[in-house]
Amino acid sequence: MELSYIARQAILDRNNQTIGYELLFRDSPENRFPEIDQDIASSKLVIQNHFQGDIQSISLGKLAFINFTEKCLINKYPLMFDKSSIVIELVGHKSVTERLLKIVKYYHENGYQVALTEYDLDKKWDVLFPYISMIKIDIEVTNAKRLRPVLERLKSFNIKLIAEKVETNYQLQSLAEVGFNYYQGYFYHEPEIIRGQTLSPIKSQMLHLISETFNKPLDFDHIAEIISHDVNLTVGFLKLVNNVATGTRIEVTSLKQAAAYLGEDKLKQYVTILALSKLTSDKNSEVSKQSLITAKLMSSLAKESAFLEISDLAFITGLLSTVEVLLSMPMDEILKTMPLAKPIEEALVNHSGLLGELLDLTTNYITGHGENIQQLIDVYGLDANFIHKEFVQASNWCKSLGI
Repeated sequence: MELSYIARQAILDRNNQTIGYELLFRDSPENRFPEIDQDIASSKLVIQNHFQGDIQSISLGKLAFINFTEKCLINKYPLMFDKSSIVIELVGHKSVTERLLKIVKYYHENGYQVALTEYDLDKKWDVLFPYISMIKIDIEVTNAKRLRPVLERLKSFNIKLIAEKVETNYQLQSLAEVGFNYYQGYFYHEPEIIRGQTLSPIKSQMLHLISETFNKPLDFDHIAEIISHDVNLTVGFLKLVNNVATGTRIEVTSLKQAAAYLGEDKLKQYVTILALSKLTSDKNSEVSKQSLITAKLMSSLAKESAFLEISDLAFITGLLSTVEVLLSMPMDEILKTMPLAKPIEEALVNHSGLLGELLDLTTNYITGHGENIQQLIDVYGLDANFIHKEFVQASNWCKSLGI
C-alpha cells in the first residue's frame, strides 16, 4: 500500500479546549505541501485514509477540518464522511461564483459545516454568510483590528471566527477581545519559562511517582504509598484496575495488591498516565495528549530494529517529552527533581543518543515537522507503513483513555 502522511494541527476554543484538528495531506514526512494539484491532495487524503478509518482516529474523535477544492465538492467527496465529524474548508477561491454559491448552499442544506478560508474582508464574500459556519483569518496576513466592520455584518449570522497562526498566549488574549472564537497555531507548544519558579508539592509528588515506576525492580510498597497520599489519585488508580479486570471479579484489599495485580508493564503505563493527568490543566490538555501519543508510538517503534536496546526507556521518555510545557519550566530544572537514567535525560534535554533520535523521529512524525525523518527511517530500517499504522493505533489508544 502506498503511504500517505498527514500533518495535524489542533484548533482550540477560548477555554483552551480542543474542538478539532485541521488535517492536511503530505506526500512525505517533511511538513510542506507537496508540489501536486490541490484536487489530488484532497483526493489522496480522503481515499488513502478515510477508507482505512484513519481520519477519525487521528482527530481523536474531534472535528476533522479538511480542505476541499471546488472540484472535490462537485464530486461530492465530503458525502463520504458523517456530517457531524468534519468541517469542509473551502480552498482555492478568489471570488464567489454562482457555481460556488450553489455548492456551498447544497452542503449547508445537507447539514455540513462549511468554513471559508482565504478570507480577505471584502464584501463580495457576504453572499456566503447565510450558508457557512466559520471563517478562518490568517493573522499574519490580515490585521485582526480590521475585522471590526466585518463583525457588524456578521451579527445576524451564527458564524464563528478562527484565527490561524497564533503563536503566543498574548496573541490569544488580544484576539479574544476582538471577537475570535477559535484559535489555531503553535502557542500551546511553546513553554513559558518563569524564572525562579519552583514546583508545587503535588507536582513534585507526581514527577516522583512517574520516575518511581521506572526503577528496577519495582517497589510496589513505595508506589502504593505515594498513591495513597492523594485521594483523587487513589480513586483514579482503582478505577483503572477495575477497567483492566473487566470480566473477572477482583476484591482489592490494598493499593499494593492492586499494583501487583496490574503487573509491571501495565502499572508503568497506567500510573504514569494518572500522574500526567494531575499535571495537566485545561490550558495544556492538548500538550498532554501529544505526550501520550508520543509515548505510545515510541514504545511501539522501539520494539523494532535498532531501537530494541532502549525499548524499556521509550515510553517514559515520550511521556516526559512535553513536561516543560506542562510545568512552564526548563527541562533541565525539572529533571533535577527526578532520578532518571542518563539516556533519558540526554534525550529530553539534548535530543542526543539513540533514544534522542527515536524521540525526534516520533515527535516530528506526529507534528509533521523536521527535515530528517525519512533519513532516520532509512538509517534504522523502519517500515514507513508500520509507523503510520502504529501512529493511528497510538491515537486510538489515547482517545480510549478519556483524559
